[in-house]
Amino acid sequence: MNIYDKILSPVVTEKSTNLSELNKVVFKVHQNANKKNIKKSIEKLFKVNVTKVNIVNKKNRIKITRGKKQAVQGYKKAIITLKKGQNIDLTTGI
Repeated sequence: MNIYDKILSPVVTEKSTNLSELNKVVFKVHQNANKKNIKKSIEKLFKVNVTKVNIVNKKNRIKITRGKKQAVQGYKKAIITLKKGQNIDLTTGI
């Protein structure tokens, strides 16, 4: 697996932007990625020091819209804690 394959996209929500004040950034990651792989790829891609990686698995669920059932696919997201004073600018590309 390449380092670009493990990190899929940043998660930009109200909750994740509030976490940025605590030096935390949220990314959607590949289903087979683990904490060590995510830490290495974030440090290589963005040239920052990662102190902690937390992983959350969002499960598949069924959503009812206008009386019809739809399957919503689950995903894995990683909450990355950076060293104090460092940040990742998500508005610019890699």
